[in-house]
Amino acid sequence: MDGDTSMGQQSGRKKKIAVVDDHPIVRQGLAELIANQGDMEVCCQAEEAVSAVKAIAEAKPDLAIIDISLKDSDGIELIEDLASRMSRLPMLVLSMHDESFYAERVLRAGARGYITKSEAPKAVITAIRRILSGELYLSQRMASRMLAKFVDGRSKATGRPEDRLTNRELQVFELYGKGVGTRDIAERLHLSIKTIESHREHIKQKLQFSSARELLQHAIQWVLLRGAS
Repeated sequence: MDGDTSMGQQSGRKKKIAVVDDHPIVRQGLAELIANQGDMEVCCQAEEAVSAVKAIAEAKPDLAIIDISLKDSDGIELIEDLASRMSRLPMLVLSMHDESFYAERVLRAGARGYITKSEAPKAVITAIRRILSGELYLSQRMASRMLAKFVDGRSKATGRPEDRLTNRELQVFELYGKGVGTRDIAERLHLSIKTIESHREHIKQKLQFSSARELLQHAIQWVLLRGAS
């Protein structure tokens, strides 16, 4: 579907889009891009999960655009939360993170598409329109990869080691890689220190690390390789 199709005009009103991103300049850029379409508008914005849930519940958007990394919260967890609260809300992930690693995770969480921030603005509008029309959206490369995985019948566990981690374990792993200590991780995720330590042990077992030091070293390397902010 072309990026200039006016779906909102066909339905008699502008499509309402929610934007959840922890960078104000990204939110502003998306708002301007969407407003320029004529048949869409940004109805609410948020930088973290709690305010996003409240704003989206009040604004009742037709689609939510969500980043994976949010201020003091996690985008995948937010997607799962919104999917349980508002099962009919289509969600598109717009992120700087590696599509090949995160796309399948966000689709399992409840999103309808994934696009990276390196894509051209026209591609973002195309992704929005496809999801609004009831389709999924992935890059051609990622769609082909997932189709091949389905056809070959390969299990999730046969890919990269990090694929074995749950979303929460991956979140903890990434925070360790960013230099956040156990106590601060617990406070940030609103969990007990004992729970974070339990996640750390599960990560060590799944990734076959012999010590917390080895886990930390690999976590730092993993974050640096992905350019996580």
